[in-house]
Amino acid sequence: MSKRGWSLAVVLVALAFAWPAPAGATPAGDFVEIAPGVHVRHGAVAATTPENRGAIANLGFIVGTRAVAMIDSGGSVADGEAALAAIRQVTDKPVEWLIDTHMHPDHVFGNQVFEAAGATILGHRRLPAALAARADFYKQSMREQLGPALDDAVTVTLPDDTVADERRIDLGGRTILVKAWDTAHTDNDLTVYDEATRTLFAGDLLFMEHCPVVDGSILGWLAQLPALKAIRAERVVPGHGPVSAPWPEAIEAQAHYLETLAADIRKAIAEGVPMAEAVPQAAASEREKWRLFDDYNPRNATAAYAELEWE
Repeated sequence: MSKRGWSLAVVLVALAFAWPAPAGATPAGDFVEIAPGVHVRHGAVAATTPENRGAIANLGFIVGTRAVAMIDSGGSVADGEAALAAIRQVTDKPVEWLIDTHMHPDHVFGNQVFEAAGATILGHRRLPAALAARADFYKQSMREQLGPALDDAVTVTLPDDTVADERRIDLGGRTILVKAWDTAHTDNDLTVYDEATRTLFAGDLLFMEHCPVVDGSILGWLAQLPALKAIRAERVVPGHGPVSAPWPEAIEAQAHYLETLAADIRKAIAEGVPMAEAVPQAAASEREKWRLFDDYNPRNATAAYAELEWE
């Protein structure tokens, strides 16, 4: 096999496994109100286990005068049911929209709960094909992580509608902007911006505390950073990490990680260091800054090497 073919084969295997309030705010279930009408559940910065029921991603919902939009559905049916129950503690308004920020199981394995509740599921235009292509693998992988009982309850549920560029959604008295991005964390990333409170749900285009995961393109992700930073938000909800952080300061640590990883891999390639030797050393200076670093950085380095050696 050629050098290019070997590298691509390695990265495809690695990528298959790439999957983290205002004072006085009253929690609803595990959700906290971080701005008026904007509620967020903090996901554990941890691997998926039966004990955490796949509740490792930050989830949110936004309440308008007429309807509710849910952002991501959680990592299991149980996680999705808990989110819907939390909404019902806050309002009896219909959940008209479930917005999937991307295809990874910790964000979409509760979709069927909201479909049954009558929500329209909205995703990136590339999400249906991407999720369908990995559905069997995700089910098997999550069976090993969640256990048979929790995994067997999941029916992989695809979006009803998709976004190719931008979509404004009126919830009554407030409008949210859903934006589709070019390939970055994945090839199907969305963000949700609440214009009323200037709150940005970044999905996994932003990791904090949890090591970032490159399941799309490191070059693409780096290319998207200026446009992300230009969003005039006051606060951001990352896909993993704290429930809220100041924007755009919150993205600086991730930007530094991605830039460091790319620089280290480019240096290794220029010096003729093979992938197997380059991967363990890439971005090693970032290890103490990120949780789950040793779980995800080797995969990121493998993906980056395969992409950058042909730039």
